[in-house]
Amino acid sequence: MKRSFLSLAILVLAQFVYADVTLPRIFGDNMVLQRNKPIPIWGWAGANEKITVQFNKQVKTIKADKTGQWKLTLDPEQAGGPWQLTVKGKNNLTINNILVGEVWICSGQSNMEWIVNNTNNKDEEIRNASFPHIRHFKVPIKTATTPQKDIAGGEWKVCSPQTVGDFTAVGYFFARDLYQQLNVPIGLINTTWGGTMVETWTSKEAFEASEEFKTLFGNTPIANLEAALKQRAQQLVQKIEAQQGSLKSITETDSWKNATFNDDNWAHMKLPNAWETQGYDDMDGVAWFRKTIVLNEAQAGKTATLQLAQIDDIDETWVNGTKVGGVAQWDAPRSYTIPAGVLKAGKNVIAIRVTDNGGGGGVHGDPAAMKLTIDNASQSLAGDWLFRVESIRISDAIGPNSYPALLFNSMINPLIPYAIEGAIWYQGEANAGRAYQYRKAFPLMITDWRKRWNQGDFPFYFVQLASFSAADGNTQKGSTWAELREAQTNTLSLPNTGMAVTIDIGESKDIHPRNKQDVGKRLAAIALNNLYQKSGEYSGPLYQGMKTVGNKIELSFTHAANGFAAKDKYGYIKGFEIAGADHKFYFAQVQVTGDKLIVYSDKVPAPLAVRYAWADDMPEANLYNKEGFPAVPFRTDNWKGITDEVKYEVK
Repeated sequence: MKRSFLSLAILVLAQFVYADVTLPRIFGDNMVLQRNKPIPIWGWAGANEKITVQFNKQVKTIKADKTGQWKLTLDPEQAGGPWQLTVKGKNNLTINNILVGEVWICSGQSNMEWIVNNTNNKDEEIRNASFPHIRHFKVPIKTATTPQKDIAGGEWKVCSPQTVGDFTAVGYFFARDLYQQLNVPIGLINTTWGGTMVETWTSKEAFEASEEFKTLFGNTPIANLEAALKQRAQQLVQKIEAQQGSLKSITETDSWKNATFNDDNWAHMKLPNAWETQGYDDMDGVAWFRKTIVLNEAQAGKTATLQLAQIDDIDETWVNGTKVGGVAQWDAPRSYTIPAGVLKAGKNVIAIRVTDNGGGGGVHGDPAAMKLTIDNASQSLAGDWLFRVESIRISDAIGPNSYPALLFNSMINPLIPYAIEGAIWYQGEANAGRAYQYRKAFPLMITDWRKRWNQGDFPFYFVQLASFSAADGNTQKGSTWAELREAQTNTLSLPNTGMAVTIDIGESKDIHPRNKQDVGKRLAAIALNNLYQKSGEYSGPLYQGMKTVGNKIELSFTHAANGFAAKDKYGYIKGFEIAGADHKFYFAQVQVTGDKLIVYSDKVPAPLAVRYAWADDMPEANLYNKEGFPAVPFRTDNWKGITDEVKYEVK
């Protein structure tokens, strides 16, 4: 009897759950709607409820279905505004200050997530950011094991000096260039999550229809995912305790900050570098770093500046037991003042307690940004530190890379079918280890999004990985990052795609280059040329073909009609290597002959292959066209790479 009553109550509740008209959270004050395309409007209401939507001079009605869902499509509108959108059913909704213009999805991992506050010249950029016709919506980060109907929250922000600091930097600089050229409103939907791989942004159905990935879900059902993740965390605890001894409570570790604490049995770790790259895979929780430095009498007692690059996510930092700082932001530079009287002659101990809530953990960034400065003289702190884990975060919460499709379900599917012009994308760092398979995984995601939005092959422009010393990969031992860049270049075979090359504006020791202005500008150049019919170059020289002429190789390129340029004091073109049948590459000399490059080396009398900028980090690569766009890294061979056999699998 109780069970029957409960079932009836659930049925009644289901009939009234959408009694009030509601809209997805992507609809809100200050929003931008896509111009010159049909505009889908959808939401929920009571079963069979009549809904009236009014926008500008349009009025349309629709009846909700028996589950309360409804959707209608407004006719295309030209750019303009501000206008109101009203939705009437049993209740009324009004959305204000709506503009019609160009709407772009901004997605990927941390380099797209990176905000204006953390870019070069941020103060000037923020001060000059009075662009009320640029709007930004940040989709909250969230995972889901099944496709969701709505996102977790968020609101549209009008671009101003007060708001722009939290905008996606690449997206903002892209939008600014478009606005200044087109003079129409620009809307940015920022759906990003740092450290995420491409597979989490692709739908389950796309994988199941793919010959490459169709077995993913069958081999690892999602039903037991939460339990499996918890079990894996417990196994990690057992592993760490076997290495270092038992984990400690926060009260037991309080003495770890003191200079007198005995840390002789602690493990060693190189900083800056995430602890996941140094044997602590998948570890979230709390860990400590300690380093002892020696100072002389002249340095003792003085005020000093302590810099610790960036720390993911939260740090508390002490010097000789005195707390000198702490920041709760994973990408913020750490710079703390050590008060007078703290430092002493002889041994001094720096202790850092790091809390990592998910994703990468530890100290990261540029080694040059880890130093102690006294009287304008600096001592490097990069290199060997002592390390010990305090606690492991055991949770059944699902991380974004725990399973395929988790972010598609929660951060993409709820946005569909919001009308858009296109998408810009910056991701790939998390897929470098299986770069060869990215040739299929990345186009699969693009095709999946296009199919689901049902707006044809909408423009999809992406950023090629910047130069970064990920693992010192090169032509001799192989480079995962070079192979990932090649996979990105191959993706240009899809229609209506474009790639912004950034090999020249990376930072060797920082995976997050601060120069996001040029990234946005190069993406905008693609859009302006390919989509908005603004004439002008938008790409650097792109390898087209080769032929062997004696002991030299002649290379031809597209996007070099006006000639080449080299950013070098003496005009030398650098970054090229050449090899023969032994597959051993040597740095090559390069001559320009009209629209061709002639590449050779005295060490390779019978050349077979040329590579350009083929390394994780290649700051010396300096080939451009006359318009100032960097050449696309490439190789002429198809010799086996180090990621050819690496396949994605669910752990």
